[in-house]
Amino acid sequence: MKVLQVLPALNSGGVEKGTLEIADALVSQGHVSWVLSAGGRLVSPLCENGTQHKAWDIGRKSPLTLLQIPKVRRWLQAEKFDIIHLRSRMPAWIIWQAWKHMPLASRPRLISTVHGLHSVSKYSEIVTCGERVIVVSETCKAYVLQNYPKTDINKIRLIYRGIDPALFPWQFQPSEQWKESFLKQFPTLRDRPIITLPGRLTRLKGHHDLVEIFKNIQARHPQARALIVGGEDPKRKTYAKALYQKVEAEGLTEQIIFAGHQTDMKEIYAISTAVLSLSSKPESFGRTVLEALSLGTPVLGYAHGGVGEILARLYPYGACEKGNLNAVAAKLDALLESKSIERPIKNETFLLSAMQEQTLQLYHELLAENLS
Repeated sequence: MKVLQVLPALNSGGVEKGTLEIADALVSQGHVSWVLSAGGRLVSPLCENGTQHKAWDIGRKSPLTLLQIPKVRRWLQAEKFDIIHLRSRMPAWIIWQAWKHMPLASRPRLISTVHGLHSVSKYSEIVTCGERVIVVSETCKAYVLQNYPKTDINKIRLIYRGIDPALFPWQFQPSEQWKESFLKQFPTLRDRPIITLPGRLTRLKGHHDLVEIFKNIQARHPQARALIVGGEDPKRKTYAKALYQKVEAEGLTEQIIFAGHQTDMKEIYAISTAVLSLSSKPESFGRTVLEALSLGTPVLGYAHGGVGEILARLYPYGACEKGNLNAVAAKLDALLESKSIERPIKNETFLLSAMQEQTLQLYHELLAENLS
């Protein structure tokens, strides 16, 4: 197969990571892999692994981008792809407009993926334009069927995102050298139970809920520390400032530590007594929750969206009703007192290998339909 994946850029993020993972699977099985994007720091590893990259900025939200449709159509006709896989809205509009006016006999098969729960609009509806539509969770599937009812349910395919267990191995423990280096940065964490909340400092991540939870448990667990891992959002400096002020006003500056952006998340999850997921809005999947659980670290989180699906499979004890801070605090109490006998189930469901295999099977399915 000759497969083209399309997205705005290749800098960082879950969509970008998934693109590289499918590209690697294609190359490893002897297929021809292409990616079209405006470029970014992930282009080098992509190409080093055998994928060809077409640098083309068709993700810019501007009417001028529409002028590139004829040129895009000519390029697609010249390259003769078997499959085009669309992963983002604006590039999807450009490719779809070019694709639908190609001669039927030479037109590639078209797949789109719904990665996120976008605001509902005609613009966002383009994520359902594929002849097959991949959804990354049951939450995503319900979102499509509820908000875009014209979508044929028979063309929707659920393919969960997954992780490589070699990168997040069960019961992993970091080296003593790493622990010492990390604890030198944050000495107040030494010999303390650590409750980690990953996520940039934005209102959606539930930092204020964390403050209230820690107020609740402080009298019973004064030794516990909360670790907020995530940098400030440049567009939300006011929120970050208000959060710092709230922590100080509640007298929790010793108990709640802001670690900023960190790259060693596997190690941080591994030394955590628990990880929290307190997002106020449902997420389409919930990769950070899966990463922590795959190591065997308990996760307590609001059981909505993709996070709820992961918890239901791997750690039902950790599922809490959204906004029920008392429930989260009570379960955290039990974990800190080692009263909970519930432990995460080893992840054998949300695997990278399964995601790769199912995606390539879908490519084959669509091409076989074309030949029949």
